[in-house]
Amino acid sequence: MDVPRLSEGQLLELRRWNTPSLYNGWEQVTRHDSGRDAFNLEEVHDFMPHLGPMVGYALTVVIEPSQSAHKHRRPQAWREYYRYLASQPGPKIVVMQDLDKPRVIGSFWGEVTSSTHRALGCVGTIVDGAIRDVEDMTKAGFKALARRLCVGHAYSTPVRWGEPVEVFGRLVQPGQLIHADQHGFLAIPAEDEAALLEAVRFMDSLECSTVIAAARSEAGLDSQALLEQVEAAQEAFRQAVRGKFSG
Repeated sequence: MDVPRLSEGQLLELRRWNTPSLYNGWEQVTRHDSGRDAFNLEEVHDFMPHLGPMVGYALTVVIEPSQSAHKHRRPQAWREYYRYLASQPGPKIVVMQDLDKPRVIGSFWGEVTSSTHRALGCVGTIVDGAIRDVEDMTKAGFKALARRLCVGHAYSTPVRWGEPVEVFGRLVQPGQLIHADQHGFLAIPAEDEAALLEAVRFMDSLECSTVIAAARSEAGLDSQALLEQVEAAQEAFRQAVRGKFSG
């Protein structure tokens, strides 16, 4: 995608927030429908929540572990895929569509593949199929959001890559900025990327100084006074958001 990429420092700062916080900033700067666009529409499980959020650019892949024919049709697929993977700039998140869903039978991901991808600049994966070797993937520092766990790899091989994929009800483009954690993932439209960080900073700071501060007040107020304080903070919050983003 021919769009400006965020710097390493900007990406590190985005990783300091959870994915809902990214959403709160994104909805202020996007022209997309914030009630239905950019985030996963189906349930997804974060199998390494203790690794925290991950942020990177989508490297898209299609797999179909139930079909042994793929290995025969393209015997050099792994070699070609790894060369493509190595040629793409990082940090990368492998966004993988499993054509077998919902009847997932095999995992592309395990100790070897996660370690290899980590060495080639990938921080994790979002796969609408299965994963295995969770402990070993965690030791490799490779985060995974997936549909479920499974035992075997079946006939896993990369089938296609570098094209749009649909995972958990969301279409993801190659090179799209991704932020993901235990809540799900957000695939940022390219045109919203440049304004995202400032919006997230603003919304997070504003929440802390208005509505959250009012709701957590320890001033010993009675219920009525507390409600009035919260309402005043909510109005101040709305006014600040309008002042920042209405233009």
